[in-house]
Amino acid sequence: MNHKCTPPGGNTTAGAELSAERRAYLRQVRRQKQEITLWRAGVLVGLLLLWEIAARLGWIDSFIMSSPSRILDTLFSLADNQILMHFSVTLYETLTGFVIGAFGGLLLAILLWQSELVSKILEPYLVVLNSLPKIALGPVIIIWVGAGTEAIIVMAVAISMIVTVLEMLEGFRSTDPELIRMAETFGASRQQIFRKIVFPANIPVLFNSLKINIGLSLVGVIAGEFLVSKAGLGYLIVYGGQVFQLDLVMTGVIILALMAVGMYRCITLVENRVLRGRRR
Repeated sequence: MNHKCTPPGGNTTAGAELSAERRAYLRQVRRQKQEITLWRAGVLVGLLLLWEIAARLGWIDSFIMSSPSRILDTLFSLADNQILMHFSVTLYETLTGFVIGAFGGLLLAILLWQSELVSKILEPYLVVLNSLPKIALGPVIIIWVGAGTEAIIVMAVAISMIVTVLEMLEGFRSTDPELIRMAETFGASRQQIFRKIVFPANIPVLFNSLKINIGLSLVGVIAGEFLVSKAGLGYLIVYGGQVFQLDLVMTGVIILALMAVGMYRCITLVENRVLRGRRR
């Protein structure tokens, strides 16, 4: 007599059926992502076409509102590598301010978490500094560090660092208290609790903070370039406004938007890789 061995549960095709359902689900997810990407591209192309048509038909004043074709002409007409030079200056200032603000804010948040008393004393001051319009400090910063690249980087750091401190400190405080108590009962030190529990639990919070800070750093750099600069996209925008070259202004704004999207995308790619590695 022949006996067939069946897995627990008695259904030999359950695994295959589940695998097929899983593949179908993944195909649906990929298809949905592709549709979203196509819709996003379609909306962008549609807005650009509408903008161009409105300018050509006189629905809007192309001198004031510009148009995609005029922006392209301005981009290609800039002498030699002038636009690349302005782009590289703004990118360098933004990345420098972003790195200093992110690491400085993270370090300060760690120090405040280590001492609850100091944290409670300084927290109201951090909230006030976060609410204070940093552009108002522009003249003071220029006097302190000089009218140059240093002042622009300090402006970017001033805008981004406080946000990092507040977000990371709140994330550290929100870590599961039961896990911390359990580690304390086993004699773990404050530093060990932070390394093994608190910081790993707040890696998503850190990346969310970085996503916000890259935009804030760019805002700080442009604000600084508006006040004092001899190069950069902010300088290009101010110069275009002063000589009534609105095409130059819109070109600078478009390049800034593309720069912001690119930097945000880079942080997202790093986040996905880090989180995927942690899951493995």
